[in-house]
Amino acid sequence: METIIGRKREQRLLQEYCGSGRAEFIAVYGRRRVGKTFLVKHFFQDKFTFYMTGIFEGLLADQLANFTAQLSVHSGKQQFMPKNWFEAFAMLQEYLEGLDADRQLVVFIDELPWLDTPNSRFIKALELFWNTWGSTCGRLKFIVCGSATTWMLSKLLGDRGGLHNRVTHRMYLRSFTLAETEEYLKANGFVYGRQQIIDTYMIVGGVPFYLSMLRSSLGVEQNVDELFFAEDAPLRDEYNFLFRSLFKDAKKYTRVVELLAKHGKGFTKPEIVKALKVTDNGTFSEVLDNLVSCDFLRRYSAFGKKERDMMYQLVDPYTLFYIRFVKNDNHSDHHRWTNMMLQGSQNAWKGYAFEQLCLRHIDQIKNGLGISGVLSDVCSWYCPMQKKSAESEGHKGGQIDLLIDRVDGIINLCEMKYGSRPFVITASYGKDMDDRRELFREKTKTQKALHITLVSPYGVARNANAGYIQSQITADDLFRDLN
Repeated sequence: METIIGRKREQRLLQEYCGSGRAEFIAVYGRRRVGKTFLVKHFFQDKFTFYMTGIFEGLLADQLANFTAQLSVHSGKQQFMPKNWFEAFAMLQEYLEGLDADRQLVVFIDELPWLDTPNSRFIKALELFWNTWGSTCGRLKFIVCGSATTWMLSKLLGDRGGLHNRVTHRMYLRSFTLAETEEYLKANGFVYGRQQIIDTYMIVGGVPFYLSMLRSSLGVEQNVDELFFAEDAPLRDEYNFLFRSLFKDAKKYTRVVELLAKHGKGFTKPEIVKALKVTDNGTFSEVLDNLVSCDFLRRYSAFGKKERDMMYQLVDPYTLFYIRFVKNDNHSDHHRWTNMMLQGSQNAWKGYAFEQLCLRHIDQIKNGLGISGVLSDVCSWYCPMQKKSAESEGHKGGQIDLLIDRVDGIINLCEMKYGSRPFVITASYGKDMDDRRELFREKTKTQKALHITLVSPYGVARNANAGYIQSQITADDLFRDLN
C-alpha cells in the first residue's frame, strides 16, 4: 500500500482519536480531489468494519441499493434492501452489535453529502442512529468524509445542523503545501528541482489528484499541455464537475470566481454585488463564505480599513489557470503552454501566479522571518495616484499586496517577485520601493519600523542596491515543512 505523503498532523490526530476509548464521530472535509478518502483508507489500511461511498447525483433507491450491497459484503450475509435510511441504520446497528465484544468498530462513509437526496430524511436517520446507539458504543469510530464542504458545514457541523455538537472531531483537509508537493513528487519518481515544482504548483496547486496525473518523464510545460490542451486532456472538463460536486447551484459560484479571475487584486462585497447585479442578502453572503471555506477565495483586509471593506480575491491555482487559459481556448494548439514558454508570453502570468503561491504560504513566510510566534495581521494596502495641484504636490500612488503588521513594532512590506535566478535590484527599482515605503508612512501615519521584505525563489542578487532590502524569503523558506 502507498505511503501517506504529508498529513502528519492529521495522522497524529487520527491515532489519538482511535485510542481514546470512547465513541468518536469524526468528520473529514475539504474540496474534491484533495485526498480525504486516500488519507482515511490508507491510515486504516482498508480495514473497515463497514465502508461505503455515496453516489454522485444518485437517487434514494440507488443509494440504498449500494448500502445493501456493501453491508452484504462486510457481514458475509445477503441483506434485504431497506425501505428507508431509518431501516438502513437499524440494519447497520444490528450488524455491528453482533460482532465480537472486544473488536474495535471502524465505520467509514465516504461522500456523505451525496447520500442526502431530496426527501430522504437521511440526516434524521443518521442523527437517530448516533444519538440512540452510536454515541454510547465506546468501541465505535464513526468516520465520514465529504467534498461538498457547504453541506458538511451547514448540515453536519453548523449551528443549525441536525447533528450539531454530535461530531466529536472535525478535520479540514487542505491542498498540499510546497513541502508536501515536493515530497509527493519525489516519492513518485520525479527529479524536478524546486523551480519546476514552483512552476507546477502555480498551475495545479497542491491538489494530490492533479499531481497524480503528472508524468515523471515529461517536463513541466509538456505535462501542462497533456493535462489541459492535448486531445482528451483530463483537466479540461474538471472545472465544471468540480463546482457541481461542491455546490448545489454551481452557477452562482462560478459567476463569482470568473468575475474575480479578471480582477487580480479582488473586490469588496459591494463591488461584487454591483458587478454581478445580484441582491446583497444572506444567500449571497453564504456563496462568498462557502468559496472562502473551500479555499477558492481569500478574504483579506486593507491596512487601516474596516470590516465592511474586506476584499475577496481568487487564489485557487487550478481555477485561476483554467479561467485564464483554458475556458475559452479553442483547443486548436495541443502544445499551447510549451509554445507560450518559447515565445516568453508566460512571464506576466508567472509573476501574478507566484504572488498567489506566496499568499498560500504565509505561515512559511512568517517562519522564515522568525516571527511565527509573534502576533500579527496580514493585509494589503493601496493608495491611488494623486495629480499635482495647487494644494498638493501629487504622487504616483502605490500598492503593497502583502503586509505583515506585527505587535513588536515592525511592519514587513513584502515584495513578491518570480524568477529563475537571484532578483537584481536596480537603482530605480530600489528608489521606487523606498518611495512606496515613505508614501505608506505618510498616508497611514504609522510609527512602526517599516522593513522591505523580498520574497523570491533565489533571493536578492548582491549589488550596490541590495541594501534597500531589510529581509528576504527564498524558496528554501517557502518549502519549509512546518508540520
